[in-house]
Amino acid sequence: MLTEPPFIAPQRFLHAGEALAQVQRIYGQSIAHLRDAMRRFVAGDDALGHVRACYPLVRVQTDTVSRRGNAEGAGLSYGFVAGPGRFETTITRPDLFDAYYREQFKLLLHNHGVALEVSTSTQPIPVHFSFADNDHVEGTVDAARRARMRDVFDLPDLAAMDDGIANGTFEPRAGEPQPLSLFTAPRVDYSLHRLRHYTGTLPEHFQNFVLFTNYQFYIDEFIALGRAAMADPASDYVAFVEPGNVTTWRTSAAGVPPATEGSSPPRLPQMPGYHLVRADRSGISMVNIGVGPANAKNITDHIAVLRPHAWIMLGHCAGLRNTQQLGDYVLAHGYVREDHVLDEELPLWVPIPALAEIQVALEQAVADVTGLKGGALKSILRTGTVASTDNRNWELLPDNQPQRRFSQSRAVALDMESATIAANGFRFRVPYGTLLCVSDKPLHGEIKLPGMANHFYRERVDQHLRIGMRAVELMRARGLDQLHSRKLRSFAEVAFQ
Repeated sequence: MLTEPPFIAPQRFLHAGEALAQVQRIYGQSIAHLRDAMRRFVAGDDALGHVRACYPLVRVQTDTVSRRGNAEGAGLSYGFVAGPGRFETTITRPDLFDAYYREQFKLLLHNHGVALEVSTSTQPIPVHFSFADNDHVEGTVDAARRARMRDVFDLPDLAAMDDGIANGTFEPRAGEPQPLSLFTAPRVDYSLHRLRHYTGTLPEHFQNFVLFTNYQFYIDEFIALGRAAMADPASDYVAFVEPGNVTTWRTSAAGVPPATEGSSPPRLPQMPGYHLVRADRSGISMVNIGVGPANAKNITDHIAVLRPHAWIMLGHCAGLRNTQQLGDYVLAHGYVREDHVLDEELPLWVPIPALAEIQVALEQAVADVTGLKGGALKSILRTGTVASTDNRNWELLPDNQPQRRFSQSRAVALDMESATIAANGFRFRVPYGTLLCVSDKPLHGEIKLPGMANHFYRERVDQHLRIGMRAVELMRARGLDQLHSRKLRSFAEVAFQ
């Protein structure tokens, strides 16, 4: 016996808000059905049969490749389908993605002048993705009953959440619709759960600009700046969130001191996340991804479903040129990809271009924070190719093979994460950039020594972080129509940003 909520047939909408409200009704009905059944299951009810609820579905159909001549958002690289046909996607978490879905719906309606169809899909919601934040089934039922869950509920189906659309390898069969979004609803839900696990914070706290680092020193400084912002009643940021969803609210104009809620976890998560929150979600999130390309790919795989406006790598690197000094900056304009973690999803023959919108913001930010211009600025900032390797001890390989390749590529710096973050930004259509700081020069005998490293970190981390935050301010001010580059969109692209 199959138990499911009433199917809601397709209805047509010419207003984005009405279409989104229908999505919310379908999703709310489905989640309520699953949660009620789970409560009964935990209580010992064995008469449930098989319980199923499905995601909402949004569809648009058009018979022309043309768009309206004076369409809203005509300068954007997204918001329209690639040609005539039927396009659809499943939808999840309309509470979290309210503003995002509203914008995508609005652009489709304006660009094509056809109605959006909203209905219940045939894609089941895995029961794990219906749990509320404080639901912990594993603590309330024994192992035998947990095993029975697969007989009663739909579990995650990996075949429904692969990255074929984003990778450009998905091809619908004859009669099947084309995709509207890079990600299906199950794929989004999967990443939302992973983000909570890896960063120790809820996806709701993530902001639209993300900074990545590979050193805790940067996080310590970000925490200090975040708490200082909360003590400033004139700050543009309204809250600062730390792992465990510990939230500090900004001091009010009336002088009421910052209020904090939540509790710190007993130990930090694998890749702790921190968030300087703005009311419009255009604040800054910062994640310490640790060392290595595997971590870099892992976290960007999941943050990508949040559709951030940009992500930037701020970290340390090995300088490969004798003319570089410790503390110099490297602004990447190309990448040598020897990280090997994305070779299957994004072949090495795919170029990863520098994005002018990010490059200009980062260079201007260096000038603003350091106060240097012209030749003085060039003396500490070098633009060039960054090589990323998955071998931390590349210097020890015989016959100098890596050194030869890096020399042939004209690389000026080497790290383990930047090319991965840039490549995944390209793959997921998220604007990306890299600004590194030279912390050692192993080819020239300048290796990290404890005292020297500590002095270097004290001198440079604060400035480097402020440069990254200043770049975000510049990008925010220039607007999204300048940020979401057409370089990231293919000639047969999905409509959703």
